[in-house]
Amino acid sequence: MSTSVSRSGSSLLFNDEGEPFLGSRTNAGKGDMLTTDAELEIEVSSTSKTAPRKNRCRMSTIKLFGVDLSPDNIAVAMVYFVQGVLGLARLAVSFYLKDDLHLDPAETAVITGFSALPWLVKPLYGFISDSVPLFGYRRRSYLVLSGLLGALSWSLMASVVDSKYSAAFCILLGSLSVAFSDVVVDSMVVERARGESQSTSGSLQSLCWGSSSFGGIVSSYFSGSLVETYGVRFVFGVTALLPLITSAVAVLVKEQPIFGSARGQSLPFTYHDFMESSKQNIIQLWSAVRQPNVFLPTLFIFLWQATPHSDSAMFYFTTNTLGFTPEFLGRVKLVTSVASLLGVGLYNGFLKNVPLRKIFLVTTIVGSALGMTQVFLVTGLNRKFGISDEWFAIGDSLILTVLAQASFMPVLVLAARLCPEGMEATLFATLMSISNGGSVVGGLVGAGLTQVFGITKDRFDNLAALIILCNLSSLLPLPLLGLLPEDSPDANQKDTDDIEMKSN
Repeated sequence: MSTSVSRSGSSLLFNDEGEPFLGSRTNAGKGDMLTTDAELEIEVSSTSKTAPRKNRCRMSTIKLFGVDLSPDNIAVAMVYFVQGVLGLARLAVSFYLKDDLHLDPAETAVITGFSALPWLVKPLYGFISDSVPLFGYRRRSYLVLSGLLGALSWSLMASVVDSKYSAAFCILLGSLSVAFSDVVVDSMVVERARGESQSTSGSLQSLCWGSSSFGGIVSSYFSGSLVETYGVRFVFGVTALLPLITSAVAVLVKEQPIFGSARGQSLPFTYHDFMESSKQNIIQLWSAVRQPNVFLPTLFIFLWQATPHSDSAMFYFTTNTLGFTPEFLGRVKLVTSVASLLGVGLYNGFLKNVPLRKIFLVTTIVGSALGMTQVFLVTGLNRKFGISDEWFAIGDSLILTVLAQASFMPVLVLAARLCPEGMEATLFATLMSISNGGSVVGGLVGAGLTQVFGITKDRFDNLAALIILCNLSSLLPLPLLGLLPEDSPDANQKDTDDIEMKSN
């Protein structure tokens, strides 16, 4: 199977088989830069030889990625870990839509796009969390609520869901749960990184990114075998337990509550403040986005993401025609999870100082050409060269994922550079939402083309033509490269700092 990654790469609202994005940050995505000097440090306080013996026996301070594992930081790391490990249900969702609900590839692609809607309004969640304390807390309470919402959605998937409409609704709830908790925990990271050195803020971001990556790799390893052995309902039930970790660790978050009468008196005022704050933020956002130096690059990012893809059709082909099992697809997902790390490393090591226009030009052309290799799998040409379908799928997925991840990193850098001082976080989240919106449009256009080409769950006569058209369409935004700035994405060190401080 050629499990090409959407050019949204890490955002990626879609996983490697085109099923709904359900919270994994493993595919790089949420805009975090990889810090490669990951380390586990255990420091023991030491004193001079003349100091009393009792002072030489202080409790050890445990560090991970150079960050003290305080209760607060443990909570942050665990929330990111949950976001990664929630990928456990991705294959289960794909097989459930295909085998239990008997949906066609086009219908699956529509549900995929529908489930991504909560990721298009992430700035709204930030406004709510900042302006409207819930039960006296701005962070804790929303983490608890997000965890409970996620547990509810997966519990319903494991028990009562039996139609495509109820499935789409529950998947939407699960996506909302992850998107909201993502905004809350990102704001916590920004708060803790503010005022810290670049080294400290980078270490904190590495802890978050490493936690989500570890969760994603773990879920990739077990996702396929659990589906094959126990079935999709069992996997949904296990997944329902995972968001409860987010609710549980919320008590570790260090946050000052709003007590007493001030709390009660503040509610109407808080609502008024929320509306005023939202109004002012919208005005500021529009003033910033309408500037040509922001609007034109943003338009290019949207169009670059909005080109169609054939991921859902390929998933149906590889499972129904080639007979790929859930266990094998889980192994492919494990490979792509590791490949995403390699893609980030490729960008950090070789592409950071390359001009934006050149990166987009080269990666788009190379990606379009390599994407055509899916035709080999569809036509069986790979077998004529003595390469089995399984090995071709693994190799193809590895290469395409590395390229997709490396090509998406400049999007994050560009988005950070476009943010004016004073509203960095809000505008960055807005730009990422626009990028995600482009991915949704691309998925829906791909669903329409799948329908037009007459591709169903058991008819793939025109799949090769669909693959060729989708890959050629990715070249359409290239004439608009002039909308991008000319200098290199790493021309200003502040850009890198912004990427480490923010996430989409």
